[in-house]
Amino acid sequence: MNITVNGLSTYIYTGGKKLLPEAVDRQPVVVFIHGAQQDHSCWTLQSRWFAHHGFSVFAPDLPGHGQSAGEPLASVEAIADWIAALLDALGVAQANLVGHSMGSLVTLEFAVRHAARTRQAALIGTSLPMPVAPVLLDAARDNEPKAAAMINDWSYSASAQIGGNTVPGLWLLGVNERLMARQKPGVFHTDLAACNAYTRSAESLSVIAAPVLIVSGSQDKMTSPKAAKALLGNIPGARLSTVEGSGHALMAERPDAVLDALIGFIGKA
Repeated sequence: MNITVNGLSTYIYTGGKKLLPEAVDRQPVVVFIHGAQQDHSCWTLQSRWFAHHGFSVFAPDLPGHGQSAGEPLASVEAIADWIAALLDALGVAQANLVGHSMGSLVTLEFAVRHAARTRQAALIGTSLPMPVAPVLLDAARDNEPKAAAMINDWSYSASAQIGGNTVPGLWLLGVNERLMARQKPGVFHTDLAACNAYTRSAESLSVIAAPVLIVSGSQDKMTSPKAAKALLGNIPGARLSTVEGSGHALMAERPDAVLDALIGFIGKA
């Protein structure tokens, strides 16, 4: 579906179910927020499950990504406020937020800035801070195919580098390469720079009142399990779910494990 947010057309995947405007807020809402150089399609399995099990699901293409108009937003804070504007446009008062990588930072920031609108927050492949290697930032600005190759090298576990897709015949690295290649020029660097520049302190997360789940891949080389565990002490009541054998691209490598973690968190609230 397409709606207008802040005057611009925004594409939202609803998990394969048509949502009537008057019915959107009659059931729990889940908003899936993708990471850098991605779009809504990274959430296919998870979004479809919730859409077909009693939830209103919204997986937007962030501004400038996928099928959404406009330019990519330059800061995590701006994206968090855009998510609030998205909820306004949808007529949603409160939502469960699920974010991956850059999207996890957006989810964190939203939970602080828009606490009353945050029912629960799930952070997948997260760390705070989330520094980006200068060589990757430079490549994202000057040579996007090179940056995409780096992301593929660093985002997947050793076993995923040689296969392992849960869908027979699909190549994990190839699918991600095509997904990154279809984003507009300039998105890559803007997204990674936003992650790198995000400066909220871990101590400031103590104000988060909503339940928080952190999902971490045991072989994540981009947002390490150690960094994920470190957040637990700063968010009251937060809990950690570790996906064994997965790298940073958890929804692609271990889609069922990620879904199970989300069902156990959101589905039982």
